[in-house]
Amino acid sequence: MADLLRTPLYDLHLELGGKMVGFAGYDMPVQFAGIMSEHTHTRTKAGLFDVSHMGQVLLKGPSYQQIAEAFETLVPMDVLDLEEGRQRYGLFTNTQGGIEDDLMFANRGDHLFLVVNAACKAADIAHMKATLDPSISVEPVTDRALLALQGPAAEAVLSDLVPQVAEMRFMDVGVFDWSGCDLWVSRSGYTGEDGYEISAPAAQAEALARALLAHEDVEPIGLGARDSLRLEGGLCLYGHDIDQTTRPIEAGLGWAIQKTRRPGGARAGGFPGAQHVFSDMAGGPLRRRVGLRPEGRAPMREGVELYADAEGGQPIGQITSGGFGPTVGGPVAMGYVPVDLSDPGTRIYGELRGKRQPVIVAPLPFVAAGFKR
Repeated sequence: MADLLRTPLYDLHLELGGKMVGFAGYDMPVQFAGIMSEHTHTRTKAGLFDVSHMGQVLLKGPSYQQIAEAFETLVPMDVLDLEEGRQRYGLFTNTQGGIEDDLMFANRGDHLFLVVNAACKAADIAHMKATLDPSISVEPVTDRALLALQGPAAEAVLSDLVPQVAEMRFMDVGVFDWSGCDLWVSRSGYTGEDGYEISAPAAQAEALARALLAHEDVEPIGLGARDSLRLEGGLCLYGHDIDQTTRPIEAGLGWAIQKTRRPGGARAGGFPGAQHVFSDMAGGPLRRRVGLRPEGRAPMREGVELYADAEGGQPIGQITSGGFGPTVGGPVAMGYVPVDLSDPGTRIYGELRGKRQPVIVAPLPFVAAGFKR
């Protein structure tokens, strides 16, 4: 544990009774009051998450157009037409069409602001520095924390401190003053609920967290509930549900590739592995990520092998994320299965402790999103 990095909120986590664990090289709280209660609190009121382990990066250059055109050589998303003050979900792809990381990127007028996964941030930054046009500077942000305020009460809570955020739509971004410091705010998150992600100067992060926690509707939330919330929301976890061997279409992420970057679009292709991604679009992938509802009360977790039949045969897939869904009231999971077994209602089997148990393919998400459109 001595080698783990600490976020600017580390001391506050200890003060609040956080149970600390190593995660992506950081000492992070897995829970405070308990995963079940934290999950439910976020779904019904508002939860405050420390996500400062994530990577924050600025891309700067001669003009937004040049930055966007350069960035489009790395991602299959429409960056050039993204409106100022708006954010988009993105994917770094490799030459085989696999996903190197997923990320968020925002048009901040004269530059792009990126948030990338903690475990991938060093590789992502190195990748961008090595491959982007030399006129584009890649600047890691190392002096800011990142907080997420999630849940149906998030707007009321944050607007008490920063009134302008009440007018934001889902995936809007903005810079707002709070107590003399700039907050970089996006209306987004990783729980399926309405909420905000807030980048704050490291020196003011604890004060901001305390101001938010002072509201009666806000409780601190750890990594455990963050995982169960995103699983119920059908959201991918990098390194589990998607990785370098997973292509966007089989992962159910084709929606993130805008028309202009698809075959026949104004700027079709031009990103790594485009031919493989387009092949999946044209002919369909061999497998798909699906929701799974194990029958009974026992959760089926990552690594559980899936079978077409109750006895005999070879595995046809594997669970990539799984656990108990507190809002659903039972076990939920995601995994990959052949296309012909991917329709909702299909019965397959997961092998749990040497015995095959029925699993029903289910639509995603398990809990409907509460984003403000």
